[in-house]
Amino acid sequence: MSPMPPPKPSTEGPRDRQVFHEMGQIVRALEAHGPTEPDQLREIVGGRWWEENRFDRALALAASDGLVHTTDDGKVVAT
Repeated sequence: MSPMPPPKPSTEGPRDRQVFHEMGQIVRALEAHGPTEPDQLREIVGGRWWEENRFDRALALAASDGLVHTTDDGKVVAT
């Protein structure tokens, strides 16, 4: 069995299990609601109740992993 490749270089800091859960919530919300403004998406998933910056971090990580992207009109969609 070969070793796992090293993680991508990043300045994000280590990911914790919670951020994977948060990313999943974002993707599921987008799959259910379609293209959504970031502020509306934050409301849908309850992101304003998350710890400071967690919603923005989870959204940025989901985008960097190719799970979501932003459309030309600024809405977020699941990829």
